[in-house]
Amino acid sequence: MPEPLRIAFLGCGFITSVHSRHLKALRTEIACSYASRDAARAAAYCRRHQGVASFGDYAQAIADPRIDAVIVAVPPRFHLEWTLAALAAGKHVLVEKPAFMSMADYEIVREARDRTNRVVLVGENDHYKPLAVTLRRLLAGHVIGDMVFAHFATIAKRLKSAGDWRNDEAMAGGDAFFEEGIHWLHLAGSLGPRIVPGTVHGYRPRASSEGPDSRIKSMMVAFQYDNGATGALYYSREIPSLLKGLRISKLFGRNGIITFESNGAFVIARGRGLPRV
Repeated sequence: MPEPLRIAFLGCGFITSVHSRHLKALRTEIACSYASRDAARAAAYCRRHQGVASFGDYAQAIADPRIDAVIVAVPPRFHLEWTLAALAAGKHVLVEKPAFMSMADYEIVREARDRTNRVVLVGENDHYKPLAVTLRRLLAGHVIGDMVFAHFATIAKRLKSAGDWRNDEAMAGGDAFFEEGIHWLHLAGSLGPRIVPGTVHGYRPRASSEGPDSRIKSMMVAFQYDNGATGALYYSREIPSLLKGLRISKLFGRNGIITFESNGAFVIARGRGLPRV
C-alpha cells in the first residue's frame, strides 16, 4: 500500500474543521497534521480530528520533512507569506480563498511555483459543486442557444459578529464581497463563456454602519463574456432574502432560460429539446 499524502494545516479555525471532517473518510490516503500559533489549540485539533502531529508554529510545520503539502488556512493577509515559505521548503500548497491580495501577488506565486516545480491550488470548492457542473453541461449542450444575459443573485442578511477578524479589511484583504462574493464571481466565470478582462466593473451602494459587522457588505458587479453576453452579479450580506436564504439566479438565452437557486437547491431549464416548463 502506498504511503499516505502527509499534509499540514496552517491555521486551526472553522475551515480547517470542515476539511478535517471530510478527510476522515480518506484516512488511509491522507495523514493530517495541525499547526497554530497556539500550541495547545493545534494539539486539540490534532486529537479531535485524529491527526498525526501538531505544531505550535507555522514555520516548524513547513520545515518538517514528514510534511508533503500544506493548506494555508490563515487570514488572507498572511497567505502570500506562508505560501512562499512553503514553496521554498519544497511543499505543495493549497491556499484558501481569497488566495492573494492583488494580481501582483499572484504573479509572485506563479514564479515561485514554476521555480520550485511544486503544485499550488486555490481552495475554491464551488467550482466542483453539482450546480456548477450542471450549468456547464446545459450551456455546453446549447440548451438555451446563444446566451444573452447572466443574472446572479446571492443576497441574505447574515452579519458577522463584532469580534470576527473578517471585520478587519486589512486582515481579510477586502470587504464582504472579497471574502465571500468571489465564490459566485468564480461560478460566473467558469461556466464555459469566459469573462473578458477589463470589462469587470464593481459598484457599491451607500455603506451602512448598522449592526456589528463594520465591513462594506454589498456590491453589484457587471461584466461581459467573450461570446458577447453580458452579466451582472448582485451580492449582499445585509438584505433579507426570501425564505431566509432562497436566492434566484438566471441565465437567459435566445432559445430558453435556466433558472437556479444560487446555492444549488434546484435548477430549472426551459429550452431546446426540453419539456416546456
